[in-house]
Amino acid sequence: MTDTGQRNVAQEPLAKGAPDEAVGKSGTTRRGGGDPATRGRTTIADGVVEKIAGLAARDVDGVHAMGGGLARTFGAVRDRVPGGSGSKSVSRGVKAEVGEVQTALDLEIVVEYGVSIADVARDVRENVIGAVERMTGLEVVEVNIAVSDVKLPDEEDDEPQGRLQ
Repeated sequence: MTDTGQRNVAQEPLAKGAPDEAVGKSGTTRRGGGDPATRGRTTIADGVVEKIAGLAARDVDGVHAMGGGLARTFGAVRDRVPGGSGSKSVSRGVKAEVGEVQTALDLEIVVEYGVSIADVARDVRENVIGAVERMTGLEVVEVNIAVSDVKLPDEEDDEPQGRLQ
């Protein structure tokens, strides 16, 4: 996937020769004419879609964490440092490529031991697709999921607990 920042979600060409003003049946002058939804363009940054997808994936039972082990460790330390970017942890393990009307997502997850990985992956796809399409209006064309680890019951979290001194 390429990192290009933001893309146009919807783009309407300007009508040639369209009047700037239209006169309604009552004789009142209306400015602009046409449906307000077609006037202008909305762009959605890749990071917005990544945050939505990250939150939706974390809501699924059986998902322990997002991202690979090293990325989670460094991210957890960065999140606890005063002035660190806490919002970055929301999109950790998610990469989005956003086009004008479609998006594709890559997710890296850690699952809990004992759950069906196939079921968790299906539930993550359903939840992510639903949230992204509902909130952005983009069509999600694919959600690729890489399971990078399994969290064992007796295993300690990679993420440090408490505050750094």
